[in-house]
Amino acid sequence: MWRWPVAFARFWYHFIIGDDWTVAAAVAVGLILTALLNSAQITAWWLVPVIVIAMLGLSLRRASKT
Repeated sequence: MWRWPVAFARFWYHFIIGDDWTVAAAVAVGLILTALLNSAQITAWWLVPVIVIAMLGLSLRRASKT
């Protein structure tokens, strides 16, 4: 009975978190900040792409050091 829901939850955990939880956390923070800025009538479409590009650079730098 619990086999399918557990497998489904594990899939999403590994899909979103993967090997580096910091990237997922940064994207989540970026989405939250974008929503907060938009609710204050501030254009913030650019925030998530900037965070994604910055986290990609940090992730690649960390991966190249190992």
